[in-house]
Amino acid sequence: MTDKTWLAVEDLEVYQKLCALHLKVCELSHQWPAEERYELGSQVRRSSNSSPAQLAEKNDDRHVRNKIEGVNRARGEAAETIHHLYMATLKSYVSQEVFHDYRARYQECIRMLNGLERTLERKLPEESRRWQARETSSDYGRSLRGWPESAG
Repeated sequence: MTDKTWLAVEDLEVYQKLCALHLKVCELSHQWPAEERYELGSQVRRSSNSSPAQLAEKNDDRHVRNKIEGVNRARGEAAETIHHLYMATLKSYVSQEVFHDYRARYQECIRMLNGLERTLERKLPEESRRWQARETSSDYGRSLRGWPESAG
């Protein structure tokens, strides 16, 4: 048992999901034609890795606004990964069914990132918030497991 008083990025459920998705995207993209190895395959692998990397980069930042920036960038990289997978579908490297599965999994992560952003916004003075965050623990049906109230 530890007396840990801080949250490691590895403790974030969304980070864990994004890392697992990256590994799956790597497996998937390595099945594509050789000519895509350094084109679409490389792009989808880089964006899928960048999403959790953005969270990792900003997790230990002392400034809440910077943490929020990392969440925003992670969300953008997840959306970019969806785009690359869609292009792979248009090129018939990925079936519609596989694309829809990955898109749903990335959209779940995007919703989790939205919730994380709202939680972080609540740590800012009200006048500094980008929008008025409701004070409810039921955003997106769950609390952000492990995120301490005093993080910032």
